[in-house]
Amino acid sequence: MELKGFFERYPKVALAFSGGVDSAYLLYAAKKYGADVKAFFVKSQFQPEFELRDAEELAHSLNADMEIIYCDVLADAVVADNPENRCYYCKHRIFDMLRKAAGAAGYTCIIDGTNASDLVADRPGMKALAEMEVLSPLRLCGLTKEEIRSRSKEAGLFTWNKPSYACLATRVPVGEKITREKLQRVEASEKELTALGFSDFRIRLFGGAARIQLREDQMEKAVELCGAVCQRLKPYFEIVLLDLEGR
Repeated sequence: MELKGFFERYPKVALAFSGGVDSAYLLYAAKKYGADVKAFFVKSQFQPEFELRDAEELAHSLNADMEIIYCDVLADAVVADNPENRCYYCKHRIFDMLRKAAGAAGYTCIIDGTNASDLVADRPGMKALAEMEVLSPLRLCGLTKEEIRSRSKEAGLFTWNKPSYACLATRVPVGEKITREKLQRVEASEKELTALGFSDFRIRLFGGAARIQLREDQMEKAVELCGAVCQRLKPYFEIVLLDLEGR
């Protein structure tokens, strides 16, 4: 199936919109092929502010309707306790809210940006989406991440080379309780590293320390800017570590 054919079959859809590469291209394609599409951005403690700004900018550039849904995921005790299948419960909570909002707006078909490169086996979040009958057009049409980036570049979408970004909850080790304060410290610290010119990195909690994971090609820069990195992160973490294995 081609995306054009998908949107001919499903001409009215609600898109779970993250502002990332995949959902951005999917929104573009839905508009291109004449679908009645409404984007829903679910803002929880797990999404950083820059993702919301990117989503708003992209929706505006495509003249697409976008609604923001605010979700307190940490109100779910199971999610906050951070078990191995945390993503399953989180997805259920988020997509339940999205489905209700979409239904109120007259949309019954929910789609998301899972692509053909995503490994769905044994992923709790994907299991939740399947149970909730969320469709993944990019995956159904066999579009890989590489192809989506290429098509996005041709379409002039600024997201075409945007690094993949896992939610902030992934920065907390499995089994360690997730709190708003921990997520805020991680988000603020990652913002500081971005300001220093680093990209496609993660800051993960390691005991009471911040463990920085960089791409190999940014390791030398981290050593050169060691003092600045420590100074920037000290307000949030007493101990700052560099993971030499990188990402």
